[in-house]
Amino acid sequence: MKKFKFELEKILEFRTFEKQQAEGELAKALAVETEIQNNLNLIAQKYAALDKFMSGSLDFNDMMSMSRNKNLLNYQKEELLKQLAEAKLLSEQKREILKECMKKTTALEKMKEIQLAQYKDELKRAENKRLQALAVSKIAADHN
Repeated sequence: MKKFKFELEKILEFRTFEKQQAEGELAKALAVETEIQNNLNLIAQKYAALDKFMSGSLDFNDMMSMSRNKNLLNYQKEELLKQLAEAKLLSEQKREILKECMKKTTALEKMKEIQLAQYKDELKRAENKRLQALAVSKIAADHN
């Protein structure tokens, strides 16, 4: 009997490649999200450090400097929050693309598994027929 060959193997390979690409794209998008979140955390730490540094200070110049620094940090925070919202939307789009790729790949993999199981069953049936024919011929030869 001929060797098992999944007729849609090239398509499965292509779908697997697409899935890997989608995984990579999602990983990049999530890395951007993480970087933005880390920058937001850094701004929060700077904000807290400013508050701590200025606690109890009554110097007008220090207060003006702190106010300017806080305004700058607030502006940076707002910009980062906008970027984070965009990054989350992009990540969600990449996640949906990956989900679709996984569905297509999984469907083909299941089809391959089913066809392989059928092929193995056919092999077993053919082997059983061969063994039965061999046994019958052996019995016939023994009776002659």
